[in-house]
Amino acid sequence: MDELLNDVVPQEDLERFEKKYHHELELDGEVTSETKFEYAFCLVRSRYTNDIRKGLMFLEDLARTHPDGRRDYIYYLAFGNARIKNYTEGLKYCKAFLEIESNDQVRSLEEYIKKQSDKEVAKGMAVAGGAALVLGGILGLGIAMSRNKQKRDK
Repeated sequence: MDELLNDVVPQEDLERFEKKYHHELELDGEVTSETKFEYAFCLVRSRYTNDIRKGLMFLEDLARTHPDGRRDYIYYLAFGNARIKNYTEGLKYCKAFLEIESNDQVRSLEEYIKKQSDKEVAKGMAVAGGAALVLGGILGLGIAMSRNKQKRDK
């Protein structure tokens, strides 16, 4: 799953679908759901977080307004959220997808997200624990120095 999530869209593809999207927007003031999805699909596979977030916004809109492609939109919402480490949202979309249909790839993504989320929690706890140790050490040192100074002053 790491390999799939780290696969980045070629810049030429992103530019091609971006041009197509803007061309339709300029011509008709609207974009077909197919073009919007193609562009969003490229954006969630971009190396840049802002692109991924933009793709997620397009996919959320598509999922609300075009129920016929909802399955694909939900999968890439889970995928994109996993790429930007928004694991809570990613899990939400995996569960929504699995309510529609059973799918091994989505189950694999769900497991990956759960593992990554657990790692993030563990890192957070380690950092908090380390900070508590440092703070305790500083307080202990301060108390020892203050006692030492009191003894010298007597």
